[in-house]
Amino acid sequence: MTLTLGETRIAPAVLLAPMAGITDLPFRRMVARFGAGLVVSEMVASGEMLTAKPSVRAKARSELGLDLPSSVQLAGRAPEPMAEAAKIVADMGAKIIDINMGCPAKKVTGGASGAALMRDPDHALSLIEAVVGAVDVPVTLKMRLGWDDENRNAAEIARRAEAAGVQMIVIHGRTRMQFYKGQADWAAIAPVRQAVSVPVVANGDIIDAASAAEAQRLSGAAGVMVGRGAQGAPWVLAEIAHALHGTPAPQVPQGAALADLVAEHYEAILGFYGAELGLRLARKHLGWYAERASAPLRAEMMVSDTPRATLALIREAFCERIAA
Repeated sequence: MTLTLGETRIAPAVLLAPMAGITDLPFRRMVARFGAGLVVSEMVASGEMLTAKPSVRAKARSELGLDLPSSVQLAGRAPEPMAEAAKIVADMGAKIIDINMGCPAKKVTGGASGAALMRDPDHALSLIEAVVGAVDVPVTLKMRLGWDDENRNAAEIARRAEAAGVQMIVIHGRTRMQFYKGQADWAAIAPVRQAVSVPVVANGDIIDAASAAEAQRLSGAAGVMVGRGAQGAPWVLAEIAHALHGTPAPQVPQGAALADLVAEHYEAILGFYGAELGLRLARKHLGWYAERASAPLRAEMMVSDTPRATLALIREAFCERIAA
């Protein structure tokens, strides 16, 4: 299935979710290589974007090296900074701009951003209108079912967002107050889909082909968005696309091929952030990959403090696993 946003095509309709501290450019490139319809940056604070800090601008980089649209997600609480930040990221090459109205983190909602915007739809719409009016690229919206069970207003906000010019809506099947507890309610996404004519994408607890198919069946959504399921498995979106849409099956790396992939991702992280910061930031990715490795070697990778030693452990860990 293909999703059409103006002149931008998203095919297959399997998208990588924005995840803070995870969906940086090296990870998005890795996922894109295997196959995805769209990859979304980690959340970028609009106010910080205006400061021109290199570390913040790096989050919004979009050069994937592939013919694949890239989206940058912006968060904020005021229309003017959101509009200015949208112009900046569009000039940097983003093909789509996504507005964050779903992050449940207290440090975000405490600043009246993220899911907190769902408590004040009028104010939320002022941000949406500002971003849509500032750029020529498609604008999308990611949100939850509502703030809590008594305030499930996603369908109402979706209708107003569509009227304001939003071209796709992603719904995480939980309220903000649920955070990530329990099971995502994919069926509760259906009323949002029925309320609008733009594509609606289901998100939350979609980790493999089976959960993706069930989420799509219950929600009636036009596509699915995968978050935590891709951690340590950048090929999972391509597996889902193959199962749901008949795209070519990915070659899932094993043994030496997996060691090569992990090493390449590790070196890309070091190259992107520099060795000192990259060594620390890479550990979470190594930990996810290393769930397929032996426990002692996994523990060693988590404390290794030089690239050379870490690369040797990567080779030993994944090749040992297959040999066993």
